[in-house]
Amino acid sequence: MSIIKSFDITTEAIINPAMVAPPIDGFPKIAIVAFMEHAVTAIQEHYNAKQIDTMRAVYSVPIYKTEYKGQEIAVYCSPLGGPGAAGLLEEMLAKGCEKFLFFGSCGVLNRGLAAKSLIIPTAAYRDEGTSYHYVSPSDYIEIPTASKLAAIFTELNLPHICGKTWTTDAIFRETRGNMEKRKNEGCITVEMECASIMAVAQFRNAEVYQFLYAADSLDEVKWDIRTLSGLPIDDRERFLQIALETAIRL
Repeated sequence: MSIIKSFDITTEAIINPAMVAPPIDGFPKIAIVAFMEHAVTAIQEHYNAKQIDTMRAVYSVPIYKTEYKGQEIAVYCSPLGGPGAAGLLEEMLAKGCEKFLFFGSCGVLNRGLAAKSLIIPTAAYRDEGTSYHYVSPSDYIEIPTASKLAAIFTELNLPHICGKTWTTDAIFRETRGNMEKRKNEGCITVEMECASIMAVAQFRNAEVYQFLYAADSLDEVKWDIRTLSGLPIDDRERFLQIALETAIRL
């Protein structure tokens, strides 16, 4: 049987999320999920966030809670890659969270997309394994929350671009040939989690949103690292502020 035909809707899961992450009374209903530790550090330093729980897989992942403009928000730092991001998302859902805003950097497949541009994925190419355990096989998974997120960005006067993304587990196997195929299909970015987390959202009937900011460019004769090597503190805090303002509007 092909590995992409792993979706089994007819039998029960052996391990369910609630077995390792039981529900917590009063748990925040909205979570901001970052892919960089400095976002969590900034939440602690500038928004008086307190640790409320810990998720434990191979290592401990603290969950923090802050209040922003009257709204309680959980915050945690996700590992890179679909399996880890999806697994922690499952645990957060089991604890009682209902809406999630993921944000992090991406590579661009169009050199015209400037570094630090804001991008909202509308569909994700499933070049990973996790999503095939949650959703029937297809090349792309559509992202129904993209339109609402775009409307919020418009309300906040945030210039942004909407388009397809390429989700891959293999950062060091983003070949020139595969990049050109995805670009020709309309993908404008590449990252490592979108298809996986959106598949969990579809399977669990959860609201998952994601925005990206442009970092490196694959659309060059030679790879251009651009801002992937690091962002100034001002930019880091700007993206976190965007996440907070967006989260309270979900």
